[in-house]
Amino acid sequence: MINQNSYQAVMARKNEIMKKAVGIDYSLYETGKISFDYEKLMRDNGYPLSGIEAIQKAHGVGSTPLKELHNITALARHYCPKGFGARIFIKDEALNDSGSFKARRASVAVYRAKTLGYKGVIAATSGNYGAAVASQAAKYGLKCIVIQECYDSHQVGQPEIIEKARACEAYGAEVIQLSVGPELFYTFLRLLEETGYFNASLYTPFGIAGIETLGSELVQDCLVQTKKLPNMVVCTNAGGGNLSGTARGIKKATDKAITIVGASVNLKGLHMASDHDFNRKSFTTGHTGFGMPFMTNPDRSDVPRSAARPLRYIDRYVTVTQGEVFFMTETLVALEGIERGPAGNTSLAAAFSLAQSLPASQIIVVQETEYTGAGKHHQAQLAFAKQNGIKVDFGNPQDEIPGTSIILPSHPGLIKAQEVDLNQIRQSLVKNSVKNEQFITEVDLDFLCQETNQDYPWLKNELKKLGIGVIK
Repeated sequence: MINQNSYQAVMARKNEIMKKAVGIDYSLYETGKISFDYEKLMRDNGYPLSGIEAIQKAHGVGSTPLKELHNITALARHYCPKGFGARIFIKDEALNDSGSFKARRASVAVYRAKTLGYKGVIAATSGNYGAAVASQAAKYGLKCIVIQECYDSHQVGQPEIIEKARACEAYGAEVIQLSVGPELFYTFLRLLEETGYFNASLYTPFGIAGIETLGSELVQDCLVQTKKLPNMVVCTNAGGGNLSGTARGIKKATDKAITIVGASVNLKGLHMASDHDFNRKSFTTGHTGFGMPFMTNPDRSDVPRSAARPLRYIDRYVTVTQGEVFFMTETLVALEGIERGPAGNTSLAAAFSLAQSLPASQIIVVQETEYTGAGKHHQAQLAFAKQNGIKVDFGNPQDEIPGTSIILPSHPGLIKAQEVDLNQIRQSLVKNSVKNEQFITEVDLDFLCQETNQDYPWLKNELKKLGIGVIK
């Protein structure tokens, strides 16, 4: 007898489970051998910007303040030539109900669940999104289950993840905590099937559309406060939805060019699904362990086609070290009197460095902040790192080795965002997309141009290297 609940059996029917759990027939959008109609998916399953604004305004989300960091800007100018050092602003998303920009995604996802008649929502996340979904579910009177990848095989959990579990439970969610490994997605599918609840995925069209208001707001806020558009917006990048949604909102607010920069913590060498590495990292999101694989293979997410497609929008991608982010977290408190959590300070650390290469007349916006708490606090994370044998010291942060050391900069001038070659990432996306093909169609060719934000000659050259032909 076949066990219908075996790992293989559940995985075999994952598309059927997902279709019921999100209310989207993704097959309607498939257009070629590897391509799908991304914009049609967004149009059919999203909401107009004005509609999202109304949903969010009614449920404690959005209209967060844009704050100029006068003292941090002055510090950045101390380390660059005269006439340089752009003005640094932050969009203070920690003031959303639930304490992060994830409330924007959750607000639309949970509204969708309520509208479609689901009795509850489920989110598979160890981060702020779980708290955001739980908070919004409480407002709509829906049940909520949050599944966390929380522990290693020794049942040791990271303080940041445990803090987020506390927040989820405070908002009324049932929290299911698992050890690192493939059982997370399996358990997620089983629960979706058994409960009939809505999949409040981070990667649905309505989840990404919820962030578009953030991009639109920061443009309008900047115009009101400075009479100018921002020249650069820095987004902490993990699964790509934060950057994608923000960029889409910016494009809806202005047709002027604004440089979109993704920033991630450099965790090179650590594997996110490794039991050994799980507690040797000090960041649970906003790092290259998510940023790189999701950028080169967006559809690795928990829906058939992810609406987070960062390579379509990103202009530059930079990394910062764990030590640099912890240092900037403390700097934000000491100089600006603002205590915020680690993920948003990833983009702040990058912005501090990038601002030094921009004229003083320009504006750089750090696109989000998040709340902090006992386990999310940088001191708790540093203490946990020491307990796991990580050396914590002051020096040059570029000497940091993820999983071995955390090097806090001995002075702010050592904070240097490192440029990542986007061309190599684009090449990896193309390779991943065509790996099972010998030929693709012209529709696929157009799709890959959009995916990589490159022209036909560049793409055809890459396909030629891979020995992939194009048929009409």
